Amino acid sequence: MFITFEGIEGSGKSTQVDLLKNTLEKIHFDVVATREPGWGRVGSLIRKIILDYDDIEIEPIAELSLFCADRAQHVQEFIRPKLSEGKIVLCDRFYDSTIAYQGYGRGLDPEMVKKLGFSAALGVIPTITFLIDISVNTALSRIIERPGRNRIDDESFEFHNRVRKSYLSLYKKQGNRIFLIDGEKSINDVQRDIRKILKSRFSIFKRLEKFDKL
Repeated sequence: MFITFEGIEGSGKSTQVDLLKNTLEKIHFDVVATREPGWGRVGSLIRKIILDYDDIEIEPIAELSLFCADRAQHVQEFIRPKLSEGKIVLCDRFYDSTIAYQGYGRGLDPEMVKKLGFSAALGVIPTITFLIDISVNTALSRIIERPGRNRIDDESFEFHNRVRKSYLSLYKKQGNRIFLIDGEKSINDVQRDIRKILKSRFSIFKRLEKFDKL
């Protein structure tokens, strides 16, 4: 099972991935967590180029190519093998991010971005995706408070708004896979909403009474 988490900057994806992983481990699920960009040696190098400042100007098409290179390496070396082993894989961002950020945020042709993003995924499709939605104002207020901001964090209000609108459009088109979560709620309430959807959609979670009590 491949579970992905999406949302604009500051939406709390990473926190929810960690919480869900810890919960599943407590009830003896075989689960791993990962992220994009940045898995492995190649991914770490690509992440540094994409996100760190270092006075590097990156053209949108070059940025797209770097994200796709990261994904292809990530899928081939980590995600696909872990899925083959029967593990639950939780991933902080996947190809929906590419469509939202490079397609709409950067203004590249969305269809071209979609094709490249899917190709880089090497046929791997998320079982379910949680889109944690917050307002851009909330996002920016959270970004200001956190250390280690990156190049994407410091984009304009308009950029983050385009990305958010793109995500909401993807949700409306793919409601059978993408589930909208209100990220304005407390961390614990967001996690409960995620668990509720998992229990309602997959019998493997529904049968576990302990899952409800954690």
